[in-house]
Amino acid sequence: MERFAELKKAVETVEIVDAHAHNIVALDSTVPFLNCFSEAAGDALSHVPHTINFKRSLKEIAGIYGSNLSLHAVQESRQRFGLESSAAVCFKAAKISVLLIDDGIELDEKLDIKWHRSFVPTVGRILRVEHVAEKILEKDSNGTWTLGSFMEIFTEELNGLAINTEVTETEAEEGLSDVLCAGHPIRISNKSFIDYIFLHALKVAQSYDLPMQIHTGFGDKDLDLRLANPLHLRNLLEDKRFMKSRLVLLHASYPFSREASYLASVYPQVYLDFGLAIPKLSFHGMLSSVKELLELAPMNKVMFSTDGIAFAETFYLGAKKAREVVFSVLRDACVDGDLSIPEAIAAVKDIFAENAKQFYKLDVSSRYSDVKPPLSSSFQEEELNGSSKDVTFVRIIWIDASGQHRCRVVPQQRFYSSVEKHGVGLTCACMGMSSTSDGPAVDTNLTASGEIRIIPDLSTKCRLPWAKQQEMVLADMYIEPGKVWEYCPREALRRVSKILKDEFDLVLNAGFENEFYLLKSVLRDGKEEWAPFDRTSYCSTSAFDTASPILEEVFASLQSLNITVEQLHAEAGKGQFEIALRYTECFRAADSLIFAREVIRAVARKYGLLATFVPKYALDDIGSGSHVHISLSRNGENVFIASGESIRYGMSKIGEAFMAGVLNHLPSILPFTAPLPNSYDRIQPNMWSGAYLCWGKENREAPLRAASPPGVAHGFVSNFEIKAFDGCANPYLGLAAIITAGIDGLRRNLSLPEPVDGDPDILKENLQRLPVSLAESVQALEKDTLFRDMIGEKLLVAIIGVRKAEVKYYSENNQAYKDLIYKY
Repeated sequence: MERFAELKKAVETVEIVDAHAHNIVALDSTVPFLNCFSEAAGDALSHVPHTINFKRSLKEIAGIYGSNLSLHAVQESRQRFGLESSAAVCFKAAKISVLLIDDGIELDEKLDIKWHRSFVPTVGRILRVEHVAEKILEKDSNGTWTLGSFMEIFTEELNGLAINTEVTETEAEEGLSDVLCAGHPIRISNKSFIDYIFLHALKVAQSYDLPMQIHTGFGDKDLDLRLANPLHLRNLLEDKRFMKSRLVLLHASYPFSREASYLASVYPQVYLDFGLAIPKLSFHGMLSSVKELLELAPMNKVMFSTDGIAFAETFYLGAKKAREVVFSVLRDACVDGDLSIPEAIAAVKDIFAENAKQFYKLDVSSRYSDVKPPLSSSFQEEELNGSSKDVTFVRIIWIDASGQHRCRVVPQQRFYSSVEKHGVGLTCACMGMSSTSDGPAVDTNLTASGEIRIIPDLSTKCRLPWAKQQEMVLADMYIEPGKVWEYCPREALRRVSKILKDEFDLVLNAGFENEFYLLKSVLRDGKEEWAPFDRTSYCSTSAFDTASPILEEVFASLQSLNITVEQLHAEAGKGQFEIALRYTECFRAADSLIFAREVIRAVARKYGLLATFVPKYALDDIGSGSHVHISLSRNGENVFIASGESIRYGMSKIGEAFMAGVLNHLPSILPFTAPLPNSYDRIQPNMWSGAYLCWGKENREAPLRAASPPGVAHGFVSNFEIKAFDGCANPYLGLAAIITAGIDGLRRNLSLPEPVDGDPDILKENLQRLPVSLAESVQALEKDTLFRDMIGEKLLVAIIGVRKAEVKYYSENNQAYKDLIYKY
């Protein structure tokens, strides 16, 4: 590869002239995001996720946004960043310096050409012949039309390339009559009329020495591919009237790339553009298509366009794959002895930029690097461009097996010069620590020997709302860069999420409710104690008034981190509140939960208060949970809710099987979601925490509650709530355990028992009690082989070892739970 390093550099750094693309649409457009990956429409879109292009391109987009690998996660990232910021990311990565837009395609919520100039230095317009004609005819059906005043005219989407160069005015007039008689909206489909318009446009273009782009090969589904072979153009190309025309064959004329190459080699007026073929084909298809173009065609007649449309991601994908393909093709040409490396480098510059500049007579006066894209308030500039000069420290956060938030802090300069790529060292014992000791618990198989790396997940990096000169970022655990440590909680969630996706094409979505107490410091007998912030009741307006300054600042801070709050209110405990977060893809939900806890605690400290998520802060008051709502989606659609099938309980068969798996393994899930002995002081009858092994429809005393929120049709279930999840749980491990159990339910096609509608405590003779202690739930987990296989045996051993250490310590120190408020 060292031999081709200079060629690689030329390919990666050249600024692209994108000679054919279309408008981007607003975020609320009805254009399906799946069109980012395919030309398909209607029912055919449902098959797009099974294409090579989709699977490859989704990875590329997830990579640039730093999101989880799912369609839902990518769409969440687009919404979170906002249109301007996501477009800025895509265009900056694509390095497009010139953009020529065909704005003749009607798209819902289409943004005008001027909008695109915020991202690319030079933006020009391509006139679509049929669109122009249709607009004129729509405006005045009895009027005349001429294309002589247009300064730049191109065409695409002809019904066939066998142009009748001898079409008469009479035939054209008859064709016009056919078009007008077809009604509105005007759609030009008469062949004679199209040929007449095309030839007239070509004459005008030739008189102004303007080029014409012609749609050849594949593309929109309404064309007849049999007539899209560019060889049909030979009559036109040999017509003496058009010998001085300049014609560009779009889309690499795929699957007729060799034919296009031949035409470019023998006709001086023919030029080639390989947009759309890249990136829509498989990588081998892209390679072979470009190689076929270069078999005969002069390299100074080959150009590139992204054919990007509707979504900024299509521009990025086109540019990225084009660079990879052109490098591979030219490298192979060098290996074969067809080109020297200097000749290949010259070809790179010609294909991506210089040919188009000369062909389209472009005056490119500004450079892409000079562009300062506007950034929305929801996505900070430093997250696009690296460090900010006013940042002093960066906190690198991880969550250990006991659910505690821990961090290493590095100076800004070191973070951006080294740590963001290589991470920082950390003892292997970090995943063996309990809430009682900062040393590894026995039986975890983790000791003071050995070191790992915590490497930042840069997609999570953000400013601390309460300390503006600091940043924080979540981290993954690696043995070394590129090799994930098997004890990493975030990796455990990724691993089981991938199994769910690969086996069932499903994505888990989650929404957490944060319950917490606000405590104030009081002196009693000269000693500091913590007492409830207030003593009002559930959903009390006076409690909300009292806490409003705190809650408003928490809300604003979460907004600045792009974490959406669904609702907040005073809870039933004295000084207790709840903040419910927006429902989203599970990995994003876990990340958001971590940041929400950090925000709530930090804002409380600012007001001299202590916020605690401890399950049972006071044994004589209500407990705090972190209830999680769960559903499943496929291609962005909720498939938990029943739809057109024989169903029970208002949920789909998929939803029932998944939920049945969770119910079946719930005792074994508890060590993940209720990790402390104090957790079981909360899981008691008549405490709205779910103490018996059962489920119910809208039954808040059941540990699993099938939910029908507002907006869901009566009798249908859109998700279920797990109540036995608290604020001391590591959310990555908790969600991984839930997915593991759900996968087992799907694999075995499990069914739910009848729901419990009344008070489970009254019906307890017919119900199994959930584990009444952490020791009991750990015993259930040790007997359940499913989690050893799915979570990973080494990680599971560490988790069980930590839980046993908790059991031992708190059984010997029955008042020690009171110190948990400082840790959770």
